[in-house]
Amino acid sequence: MIPTLDDHSGLETKFKRFDDQLALREGAEISGYASLFGATDQGGDVVQSGAYDVSLRKLFSSGSNVKMLWQHDPTKPIGVWDEVREDSRGLFVSGRLLLEVQQAREAHALLKAGAIDGLSIGYRTVRSEKSGSGQRLLHEIELWEVSLVTFPMLPQARVQAEASDEEDDLARTLADTFRAAREMMA
Repeated sequence: MIPTLDDHSGLETKFKRFDDQLALREGAEISGYASLFGATDQGGDVVQSGAYDVSLRKLFSSGSNVKMLWQHDPTKPIGVWDEVREDSRGLFVSGRLLLEVQQAREAHALLKAGAIDGLSIGYRTVRSEKSGSGQRLLHEIELWEVSLVTFPMLPQARVQAEASDEEDDLARTLADTFRAAREMMA
């Protein structure tokens, strides 16, 4: 599968497999990595560390958020992402399917059964370059949405297994410390 590009909007999409480590918790809470840094996807793109930073800052400062859609369909929002952040591994997302929405109930059933196993990002490339090996290195991405999908673009990326609150707190603290150090050195 190759990246898709909507000729009218410039929106690109990338898919990521949930695999067998899907973190589907209480009710309809889900979490995992929608993108992994340094991993080459099936279209030859490699997202670089920090690629989402500017976009996430703009979204959060404006009070906006990253949308949770079903199969990239803007007419089918199915939940909310409560947390979207970069860490040393990639783009981590955590959110809730809104079971009051028919498509979200269907997505929830498909997730529980293992019939749906993918996450996909919808974005616009802001800054990229070609590597010597022909890969497209994505340095800055304007993130629009993260969808639940059938076919992922980045099959080797794994969803984080459910971690304890203590592990989550430690991971956030480390990520924040490294981000602050990177900003001080820039």
